[in-house]
Amino acid sequence: MNLDQMPVRASPYAHQQRAFEFVTRLFTEDASPGAALLMEMGTGKTLTTIAIAGALWLTGRIRRVLIVAPLSIVGVWQEEFSRFADFRYNLAVLTGSGTKKADTLRGMIDATLQVAVVNYESAWRMEDEIKAWKPDLVVADEGHKIKSHGANASRAMHRIGGLARYRLLLTGTPVTNKALDIFSQYKFLNPEIFGRSFYAFRNRYFDMTGYGAHVPVMKRHMEQEFTQRLHCIAFRATKADCLDLPDTVDIVRLVELEPAARRTYRDLVRDSYAELGDGAVTATNILTRLMRLSQLTGGFIGNDDDPRPRQISRAKLAALEDIIDQAAAEGKKLVVIARFVPEIKAITALLEKMGIAYSCVMGGVKDRDEQVARFQNDPAVSVFVGQIATAGLGITLTAASTLVFYSLDYSMSNFEQAKARIHRVGQGEKCTYIYLTAWGTVDEKVLAALREKANLARLLVDDYRQGGNPYDG
Repeated sequence: MNLDQMPVRASPYAHQQRAFEFVTRLFTEDASPGAALLMEMGTGKTLTTIAIAGALWLTGRIRRVLIVAPLSIVGVWQEEFSRFADFRYNLAVLTGSGTKKADTLRGMIDATLQVAVVNYESAWRMEDEIKAWKPDLVVADEGHKIKSHGANASRAMHRIGGLARYRLLLTGTPVTNKALDIFSQYKFLNPEIFGRSFYAFRNRYFDMTGYGAHVPVMKRHMEQEFTQRLHCIAFRATKADCLDLPDTVDIVRLVELEPAARRTYRDLVRDSYAELGDGAVTATNILTRLMRLSQLTGGFIGNDDDPRPRQISRAKLAALEDIIDQAAAEGKKLVVIARFVPEIKAITALLEKMGIAYSCVMGGVKDRDEQVARFQNDPAVSVFVGQIATAGLGITLTAASTLVFYSLDYSMSNFEQAKARIHRVGQGEKCTYIYLTAWGTVDEKVLAALREKANLARLLVDDYRQGGNPYDG
């Protein structure tokens, strides 16, 4: 195989091709056992990684790949491999008990490329089993998660990575709160770059200042060396620099409801379908029942104006937390749009727990203009939370170039207006839309109808009249 060719079922953008060539050249020329893809959200680092893994397998350099990712996005890899990989592979997401995960891993011995996907906590707890499996390529997705060199997950990744032939770290930027964060990530990638001793690294590049000498400040005469070492094994891509990217990029982040929430959802699907048989099937009553299912995929049971709805799922919140964490690591602002009041309250509670300043516009908010101005102009306010019915008109949110749809209503107008909050005059970057979608639920039908500009109510009524259950995912 020609290592200049990306084995994917897609036409890669120029920056993805360059990233692919940069990494494969490092690996095949033995220039470094590790490489970093410092690619912002929406620039396609997952596709690029799939191509790298495929090329290394097709040229006989690897047989087993371990991908370690935050819990909420391990399923993304299964979807993306299915969509893009143009080579034979066997992929398993390690779930269930520790015994089940270990058994799954031991059973991955086929002649095709074996790909195991696991979350960081499980990778640490399964360290012995993973070492016995002997992965040839270890991928640290959202690699800023291992920035703390003394954390259990970080130390496990250092040891696991040290036994693999190749290592990849994927993140928007390795520098989160301070440049010291580089050490742990590069110890995983290639300890020859910054060494194996954190204290030697710190003493070489930083002066410790402030009360108690706890504040690291980089030595000015070491800045150039530090930057050169950082980028010698890293490929950087920002949305602003990727001129070949389209103006907007859509990312569907599939979320799996917890088992108990899934059972409750299936019961509600059955009951909603049965209720349709008790009266006339109209657009109004079919959408009324659909709304209850949409509330549940967002995590709650109860009316939107219920002061104490019952929360039965945190699946979307967990996925959103990782997106917020990633945006913070990249130093980017973020817009989050949701439909229901309990969702808005849960999102703002999450932000407060994370210590992230935010603005919020929803029904009942009086200082709407002030909330928008704070988000647009105050660097400390990094997230805007809006209710789709009230924050979709007359608001400019171009301080962000990424918008997350936590949930959707069924209005095409509201959908398009919400998207236009960031994609308008004054926006200097390409825009990314992330859709948090509960797998196998009405979320998928709603999103498909909106993206295809179809009449959702008519589709559901037609589905019912043709003998189907319009609420089935």
